[in-house]
Amino acid sequence: MIAKIYFAVISIIASEGGGGGLLSVDGGLAFWTTLTFLILLFILGKFAWKPILTALKQREEAIKESLAQAELAKEEAKKILAENQASLAKAEEESKKIIEQSRAYAENLKQQIINESKAQAQKLIEDASAEIERKKLAAFDELKNQVAQIAVDAASKILKENLDAEKNKQLVEKYIKEISKN
Repeated sequence: MIAKIYFAVISIIASEGGGGGLLSVDGGLAFWTTLTFLILLFILGKFAWKPILTALKQREEAIKESLAQAELAKEEAKKILAENQASLAKAEEESKKIIEQSRAYAENLKQQIINESKAQAQKLIEDASAEIERKKLAAFDELKNQVAQIAVDAASKILKENLDAEKNKQLVEKYIKEISKN
């Protein structure tokens, strides 16, 4: 089609005739220029256009494939991001659960230690009270034994020295003074 338009323009210019004007065309020069142009188009069509078009088509396919791979990678990245966010949320939930369990365990342990401490303190108090009671009874028994011994000693001395009432009175006062000194 371009060739037809080119020939039409050349024939119009050639028919005007004239010589040497700015728009005047030499027929032989126009013929050889056209022939050279057509040969160039044929050579380019035969040897250059196919490789150029093939290269362009391959490049287009490569770009389409790259875009498709990029889209797949984008979708895969979205999936991985969603999985990571889900994993993170799950891990966060589990960590909260573990922290809560640890708090509950610590609270139970604290309460158990307090209860054991109270029980040990109560046992110590009871043991101390029992020990005090035993010592008090032992001291009381010893005091009774001493009082009985003193009474027996006093009675035996009174019986030995049972001479008169005045001496008995003095003897009892003497032993009372000894008891209060001990």
